[in-house]
Amino acid sequence: MHPADTPDSLREQQRHELLQAGLDLLDQGITVFDADLRLVAWNQALLRLLEFPENLTYVGAPFDSFMRYNAERGEYGPGDVEALVAERVGMARTFQPHRTERERPNGQILSVRGEPLPHHGFITLYTDITAQRRYERMIREQNAELERRVAQRTAEQQTSNRQLRSAHEANQQITAALRRSEERLRLITDTVPAMIGYFDRDEVYRYVNKGYADWFGHSKSRVLGRTIAEVVSPEVYAAVSPHVALALQGQRVTYEYATTGATGRSMHARSELVPEVGPDGEVLGCFVLSVDITQLRDAQAAVVQAQKMEAVVQLTGGLAHDFNNMLAVMIGNLAALRDRHPDDPDTAEFLMPALKAAHSGAELIRRLLTFARKQPLAPQPVDVAELIDDAVHLLRRSLPDAVQVVVVPPESGAPTLALTDAHQLESALVNLAINARDAMPEGGELRIEARPVHLGRLAAAAIDVSPGDYVRITVTDTGIGMDAATQARVFEPFFTTKRFGSGSGLGLSMVYGFAKQSGGGVILHSRLGEGTQVSLLLPQTGQPSHDTELSDEPSAPLNPASLPGPATALTDRPLVLLVEDNDELRRVIRRQLVGLGYPVIEAAHAEEALDLLQNVPDIGLLISDIVMPGRLDGRALSRQARLSHPDMHILLISGYADEMNLSTHGDAPHLLRKPFSSSELGDALDQLDTP
Repeated sequence: MHPADTPDSLREQQRHELLQAGLDLLDQGITVFDADLRLVAWNQALLRLLEFPENLTYVGAPFDSFMRYNAERGEYGPGDVEALVAERVGMARTFQPHRTERERPNGQILSVRGEPLPHHGFITLYTDITAQRRYERMIREQNAELERRVAQRTAEQQTSNRQLRSAHEANQQITAALRRSEERLRLITDTVPAMIGYFDRDEVYRYVNKGYADWFGHSKSRVLGRTIAEVVSPEVYAAVSPHVALALQGQRVTYEYATTGATGRSMHARSELVPEVGPDGEVLGCFVLSVDITQLRDAQAAVVQAQKMEAVVQLTGGLAHDFNNMLAVMIGNLAALRDRHPDDPDTAEFLMPALKAAHSGAELIRRLLTFARKQPLAPQPVDVAELIDDAVHLLRRSLPDAVQVVVVPPESGAPTLALTDAHQLESALVNLAINARDAMPEGGELRIEARPVHLGRLAAAAIDVSPGDYVRITVTDTGIGMDAATQARVFEPFFTTKRFGSGSGLGLSMVYGFAKQSGGGVILHSRLGEGTQVSLLLPQTGQPSHDTELSDEPSAPLNPASLPGPATALTDRPLVLLVEDNDELRRVIRRQLVGLGYPVIEAAHAEEALDLLQNVPDIGLLISDIVMPGRLDGRALSRQARLSHPDMHILLISGYADEMNLSTHGDAPHLLRKPFSSSELGDALDQLDTP
């Protein structure tokens, strides 16, 4: 045996090689300098990221040689090379922690993080974040995926191994250096923001860094010497064992798995297993390189949920528009039939219930449009704390004695003024309280509180709102809670867990639509057997602002008792051009106009209406649906009519509430929402100035 090949030196050499090999697997560049600013350790990623020549890196290389190399090739910009080097050497001698980003001349962006080590010296991590910065502009709050590539052992390491066998005296010095290097490398791997481990062919852990042990909730000593099955949960082992088997057969594998953290939250990781192959081709064990991708998975799930809800919103809005047209036909014909037979005793028995049912359908459509965020709101500064107090007084009368209502007042001086629709907010609170009551059949506590919150960029992105100040209204119950499947669908219209006939399934969908239309959001937390917490986030405001008005107050639900009787003839009514593509609805509206004393001519679409406007000079009033087939809709038709008939009065009608957000000020057309009664049509026409 050569004097240098003692068992101790070989073991030290093997440990050094193992740690160096693990270090070379990182895609972050690493340097370690001692108190004299001499290079102690580095890895291949450093050479790759900074494009250093291999002959520049060796044990004992001075710090200023790297600075000079960079300065001479323009890494630090223009200036005197020696001055640039001296400035950086002086900063390094302070041994202070630092973190910075540097853009290289080739456009590569590096994150540079330096931390002092015991007895001076420092470790520096170089991370290529070029792709991460690019992705941050494209995808909201997604963390860049950390990829690891394993590099071959360097020529310098091979040279170092040959030097270890040179002589006994040199071996003693190198052994001591390797021991110190091992400690430093262990410190480095524990500092790296990744989970690093190594297990042998028997699946026994031989090395883990602190991040790896912390991920599974153990100490490093608790993991070492134990098998994978003893360290991870049975569910995790069942998920990863097929990949482990492939890796121990010599395949390099990448996979993802989920585990449950100490708080009960689901966490996700992406792992790569790299086999260690001996000289004889036999697999000795595997390196494990893992990264936490929980935030990435949460962001992806949030995007999927948002896309799903947006699809439901679009479908709901379209259905509501079509149902409004059908209800308008039903209400108009039923009202006309009643007016023609006012003394018929069967009218009250048959027609009035039908009219009431049709109006109930109109109210249901209004609630659907609230979910679809297409129901006009009347936003104004609302003192949320005061509104909650008023609502609770009403709620206590409708809640059983077994349900205790607790109102938590905001902190003294805390602003709770939100820009929202007070009526819709009160309805949302009532819906949440009723749901909470139903979730506590045996009684419990219903807690309502409001407080101001500030959402930063990450928190706002998680619920798809803009960063800023909000008022958070939280309704918490101690009821039966919801499982994950129920939570995924709870805001969908018509989805309900109540027995048939006990609920429409529109309560929480209305809350969701109201919050989104108000510029806010909804946060839901629930667990089976532990209750539910629903939080509304509404934009906080200071003084009232005229610029923030969104639309007029929506009209109240139709009341059958307010429908007019037979109309009397009126004189001096202008000729009306009625434009509506639905034949049945056009017939109903024409009958209502005639009953109000207006002469009427009809058109089925905008192009036909333009022809009539050009050839019938006596038309004094244009009534048009907004949504129509063809290249021109009601808006475009009204603009064309203004050009040729500047004094003409125009009334637009629509069953799609999104169209109701048009301004009614100045020369803009007046608006009427379908379905409407004859009296409501008459009121709308009376508001038009006499031509």
